[in-house]
Amino acid sequence: MTSKTYSQPERWLAPVASGPLDATVELPGSKSLNNRELVLSALAKEPTLLTGTLTSRDSSLMIDALRSLGTQIDVNTDGSVLVTPKPFDRSATIDCGLAGTVMRFVPPVSVLVDGAVKFDGDEGARRRPMHTTINSLRALGVAVSDEGAAALPFTVHGTGKVAGGEITIDASASSQFVSGLLLAAARYENGLTLRHEGEHLPSMPHIEMTLDCLQKRGVKVSSPEPAVWRVEPGEISGGTVAIEPDLSNAGPFLAAAMVAGGKVFIQGWPESTTQVGDEFDGILQQMGAKITRQDGGLEISGTGAIHGLDIDLSIGGELTPVIAALAAIADSPTLIRGVAHLRGHETDRLAALAAEINRVGGIARETADGLEIDPSNNLHGALWRTYEDHRMATAGAIIGLRVPGIEIEDITTTSKTMPNFASMWMSMLGAQA
Repeated sequence: MTSKTYSQPERWLAPVASGPLDATVELPGSKSLNNRELVLSALAKEPTLLTGTLTSRDSSLMIDALRSLGTQIDVNTDGSVLVTPKPFDRSATIDCGLAGTVMRFVPPVSVLVDGAVKFDGDEGARRRPMHTTINSLRALGVAVSDEGAAALPFTVHGTGKVAGGEITIDASASSQFVSGLLLAAARYENGLTLRHEGEHLPSMPHIEMTLDCLQKRGVKVSSPEPAVWRVEPGEISGGTVAIEPDLSNAGPFLAAAMVAGGKVFIQGWPESTTQVGDEFDGILQQMGAKITRQDGGLEISGTGAIHGLDIDLSIGGELTPVIAALAAIADSPTLIRGVAHLRGHETDRLAALAAEINRVGGIARETADGLEIDPSNNLHGALWRTYEDHRMATAGAIIGLRVPGIEIEDITTTSKTMPNFASMWMSMLGAQA
């Protein structure tokens, strides 16, 4: 089974900013928090009402996946989602689409099913690394058939229970391998002690987010030493959980104020958060922005001047496309380091960013673990390919604010986490979608 595309490809001429901005943006809920909370709600001892939820392809795929296992999920007219746990009492086929959270969070849950659960997704999903998830389930004593591919499609043959215990994995390719196991571990008979051994561990804030979500639901978790986590067996509470706005998706709108000048206010920016998008605050100030937090949100202002920087983004590789787009129009060189794992995302993001920046007259080179981007006076309009990757589409839109004629190959890729991106972008610019 191969997933159908969420919508038909749609080319989109990125609008050029005609002057400084003065806009307020209300962001949808965080995809990372939304899908973690959906999983925990399905595993909980009682119903959970999720507010501030995200409606997107990734969130819909997660809801469909959990429903397939038996969970009752009701989407209310106000957008909130009521999740009522039910026994995982059936075999199922799960469509992962291109959602890393579905393909890496749901298999550790599916081991609690007494039956076979098949996972597949879009053609691009079959290229994403899945060996760590498959190997970890086998280490837990669960049979997985994958025809030796260590990738989608594969089938988990659960027995309805898992002993748990202690396993060691290599999560160098994605922190999602760690989070997926930790989210389900409280339902394993002996909990789980999980140890990472590998070259590096990317996106630690996403693991901290997972631990925070677990703790807030009464799960006892600890990290007795670096790269080791312990989840005790026990119940997961329900109740009401509010989803924060998606701070990673704030990136393009924050960047817009720097490119066009003027100011953009992001509503509801949390005072404290585990979201890696919070790092935009300090990073964009290094690149020339002025940022203040006020009135329950965050305001960024820019003059149109953008400066390059040397930065290690291993803390949050998903920030890379925004930083790379700004670097393409900056007045000094940029070096982005620590993001080799981006080669295994929706696409090889390092190769894609270098190719598209160069396609529009920029100067970008791949390095072993990142990108080098130099200033260019030859930026010009061209087709900006999107590679089925939502963050590639929004990166092109950022450059298009300054460079006329940037045509985004498929703006519908933004449906993965922000289906209304195009209309939000036009609204920010004071135009009609």
